[in-house]
Amino acid sequence: MVTETMMPVNGIQVCLETFGERTEPPLLLLAGEASSMDWWDDEFCRRLAAGGRFVIRYDHRDTGRSSAFPAGAAYSGVDLMNDALGVLDALGVPAAHLVGLSLGGALAQRIAVEQPHRVLSLTLIATSAGLGPDATPVLAGVAAVAVRTPPATEVRVRATTDEVDWSNRRAAVTCLITEIRARGGPFTPDEPQLRRLAERVFDRSGDLGTSRANHRRAGYGPPVRDRLAAIEAPTLILHGTLDQRFPAEHPRELARVIPGSRLVWLEGVGHEVPPRAVWSQVLTEILGEPADPLTPAA
Repeated sequence: MVTETMMPVNGIQVCLETFGERTEPPLLLLAGEASSMDWWDDEFCRRLAAGGRFVIRYDHRDTGRSSAFPAGAAYSGVDLMNDALGVLDALGVPAAHLVGLSLGGALAQRIAVEQPHRVLSLTLIATSAGLGPDATPVLAGVAAVAVRTPPATEVRVRATTDEVDWSNRRAAVTCLITEIRARGGPFTPDEPQLRRLAERVFDRSGDLGTSRANHRRAGYGPPVRDRLAAIEAPTLILHGTLDQRFPAEHPRELARVIPGSRLVWLEGVGHEVPPRAVWSQVLTEILGEPADPLTPAA
């Protein structure tokens, strides 16, 4: 049975869980903005472990059961990166396969640039090559102006969530469900599944409203796009065809700037943790046995 463990990391307390045997190659899951480890489904983690990985998931600072901070806390995306490295240090792991979603993907890129010896491979899911300190997309080339403007769906989601009383369990759970559905696609879990997940997230969290505001304020840290060409770790880019938060220009840009990277599209997937319908494809790709033709990184 998997149990939560609290460990001192980077001057704070971080809650983490592991799956599989320590003798297997380590794989660190990095969740999205203001997201606890709950977003990585238990069964998904078990399947990764069954594929021969020592799987590590953890609560970002200010999420889940990790150390909480007051509103306006002065931490940054660089601190979030150091937390991830600190988790590896706490477990005695010198290097790991990194699997990052959205913000987690940005943190994984930063680790690959600044601490390349800690990275066995990169899997970047639903993320971007061009994220400024405030998490605003900033890409080079002809698509630059377009991607600086948040998609209408994202604007509506932010407007809705900004008005929620996150201390009210019912309101918070309802909003989380609405948010997931708005960013998802046809394979997004049904309402009962989403409700169980949202309730778990709420029940394991402190102040969701403060956490979300603090993470948004922290951003992604100084841009690293101009340094991505130095990445040598094998890099897999998984991106949903329905992702409106980071439209197609974003994964294509990642594939252009990271040498030797592979871009694989997840059909019918939005800006979300890969839903169960595509687990077979995702697990096969992450574990290193491509099942389908890959999109050229050109």
